[in-house]
Amino acid sequence: MDQRELDARVKQLHKAAQNNEPAANLISIIESLRGAAPTEEMLRTTKAGIVIGKLRGNPNKDVAKVAGEVVMVWKRGIEAEKKAKALSSAKPIKGSASPASKAASPAPKPLVGNKKSYEGDPEKRTFKSDKVDISRTGSQTRDNCIGLIYNGLAYRSRESEDNVILRAVEVEHAAFKAYKGETKEYKDKIRSLFQNLKVKTNAELGRNVMSGTITADRFVVMSSKDLMSAQQRKNEAELEMENMKKAQVPMAEKSISDSLECSNCKKKMVSYTQAQTRSADEPMTTFCECMNCGKRWKFS
Repeated sequence: MDQRELDARVKQLHKAAQNNEPAANLISIIESLRGAAPTEEMLRTTKAGIVIGKLRGNPNKDVAKVAGEVVMVWKRGIEAEKKAKALSSAKPIKGSASPASKAASPAPKPLVGNKKSYEGDPEKRTFKSDKVDISRTGSQTRDNCIGLIYNGLAYRSRESEDNVILRAVEVEHAAFKAYKGETKEYKDKIRSLFQNLKVKTNAELGRNVMSGTITADRFVVMSSKDLMSAQQRKNEAELEMENMKKAQVPMAEKSISDSLECSNCKKKMVSYTQAQTRSADEPMTTFCECMNCGKRWKFS
């Protein structure tokens, strides 16, 4: 997240706090800042640390809890940043190699939460097995939806618990906003997203959401067809084509005669079919079509 986006979200959070918006709105904005990884300069310029820090004393315990967690994550990142700068600026001791010459010892990257890859069975992952707290909004319905999306994103994924819950909260918040609250459309969409994330042949969908290739705002409005993998869409097309063929009314097989002549173009390129259109003791009716000029006629 760059400084401009961080500044915009902090201002949004400050405004929401001043207007006494529901705790769920505050928590969603704070959660979106968890993985921001701001530098000390960014925090000073945007005053993000001050805004988030004040919310640790919010009367709502859930808001205070999430704000405290984000502050701790940011503090770790700043400490790591300072250590990296100290190492890069330290003077080398006589007789030893300088830090820059040690290719095997790069400066540590800022830490943002628990980035360790998941080591258990990824096919059995849920927020319960990962021991992740999904109580983020103050609404049981919304929290359950966050849990459902977490289960979908975590399925067959090695992403850390912190990363998965961050994305799950973002997706739920986007759906809540797109479908105007806890509506039937909102609940149906969450279930649909979960079901698509659990399709084994569509693993790419979850990876794209986790990486940000598919943003939360886009993800929650994608159609059923958009959510499918390329293989699923191919299978759907083949099934649709097969059903269309089955639905077509079988047509009588036509024969080509070299003795029938078209009275219009005088060509002996006439196809014909025969059908019993009158009583059984009457001759069959022959239906003709000229393959050259298209004229049609019949005779008995």
